[in-house]
Amino acid sequence: MSSNSNSTPTLQSFPMNGGDGPHSYLKNSDLQREATNASRTMIEDAIAEKLDVKCFSSNPFRLADLGCSVGPNTFIAMQHIVEAIERKYSEEGLKPQMPEFQIFFNDHSTNDFNTLFSSLPAERRYFACGVPGSFHGRLFPEGSIHLMYSSYALQWLSKVPEELLDKNSPAWNRGRILYSSAPDEVSQAYATQFENDMEKFLCARAKELVVGGIMVLIMPALPDGIPASQIPSAFMFDLLGATLVDMAIEGLITEHQVDSFNLPVYAASREQMTGLVTRNGFLSIERMKIVNTASKHCGKECGMHLRAGLEGIIAQHFGSGIVDELFDRFSKKAVEFSHQLESSQKEGTQLFVVLRRK
Repeated sequence: MSSNSNSTPTLQSFPMNGGDGPHSYLKNSDLQREATNASRTMIEDAIAEKLDVKCFSSNPFRLADLGCSVGPNTFIAMQHIVEAIERKYSEEGLKPQMPEFQIFFNDHSTNDFNTLFSSLPAERRYFACGVPGSFHGRLFPEGSIHLMYSSYALQWLSKVPEELLDKNSPAWNRGRILYSSAPDEVSQAYATQFENDMEKFLCARAKELVVGGIMVLIMPALPDGIPASQIPSAFMFDLLGATLVDMAIEGLITEHQVDSFNLPVYAASREQMTGLVTRNGFLSIERMKIVNTASKHCGKECGMHLRAGLEGIIAQHFGSGIVDELFDRFSKKAVEFSHQLESSQKEGTQLFVVLRRK
């Protein structure tokens, strides 16, 4: 695996469930795959319209998936992107100059890279490399990557906002695990942490992209005029928080454990992302659109989906002994509130972003 020669501060890591068991991310990531598929045509259009392959002289053509997890979604997305780039070269009359492709699969060092690479497609038209490390810092040499991609990873913060860990702070998030139904002080702490993280992310990527290179980002979004509590992901997290509160009332866990637990995830608005990219100054916004993925999942499927992504962070805080009980209860609660969950899915809540290195 490649390594980063620049020193990067140690950040919190929240890996998805590894392996290929019934609760693994490998077996429970269809929601993310649907989200990526909803943007497939827009990705192809971005490559066809915004990627100027004539200005690239280096071979190989280098791509990076930031927050790749353990597949298979990353392999599906990378294959689609490679095919779109090959079409671009052919349409530009550059088929004889078709480059070889090298793809860097990035995630935290605690990610299950063994499962990732053991499931690499046998028939692939690229060379694969692993790059462990946080995308909130530098990962690649300056001016070395032609296309960067990240899908449903940037909602993860580098850490829980510090104000939420202080019992005497106005942002002490008692009885909740997220900002969506919390006081303004909690929401502001989350927003500030996200903006700090995204500034570092954009600064690092601007250094690593070649001039004319593009970056495609797919992430959960807060639509204009919609309260955070009404987007599907926040609704599910609030149900999970309510399930934890129920277990605390029954004495299965303590009230303090619930009060001191906060999920380090955030859904940004289009306005926030526009402002952050503009302040960066080295990247141009080629496209930014709210997309409706029209997903209709609830009940046990929601429970399996959340468990694959959150089991590690929950077990670390509460102990692994509550995990089965927690997600069994959550699944039942998701069925009970399925009508409200479906109602929350009417608005588009996915942000599709294409940035270009100036």
